[in-house]
Amino acid sequence: MVRKQYAPDCGLHAALTVIGGKWKSAMLCELHLRPARFGERRRRVPGISEKVLFEQLRELEADGIVSRTVFDVVPPKVEYALTQTGAVPTHAVSTLAEWGRNHATLATAERR
Repeated sequence: MVRKQYAPDCGLHAALTVIGGKWKSAMLCELHLRPARFGERRRRVPGISEKVLFEQLRELEADGIVSRTVFDVVPPKVEYALTQTGAVPTHAVSTLAEWGRNHATLATAERR
């Protein structure tokens, strides 16, 4: 299989490397609304396994998009939120989401 080569200065490729994938877009849409604990994240992103959610949150945290706050309480409480860096792309993501909704509507209409 031949892999596509991207220009090293392709900003879109760099952005999609960080926020792309099956689950990250749904997670970012939810995190944009408000910070939440792990269990709430899982309930608000139907179909995602606990393992995958954990891995994706860790990747977003490593990329500086999401912060993880551990509260010193019993039972343990961990909350995830967008960082300032992570909040910036949500505007771009919102615009892209609007384009996606419009495109899906047009594509559905054209198939009829």
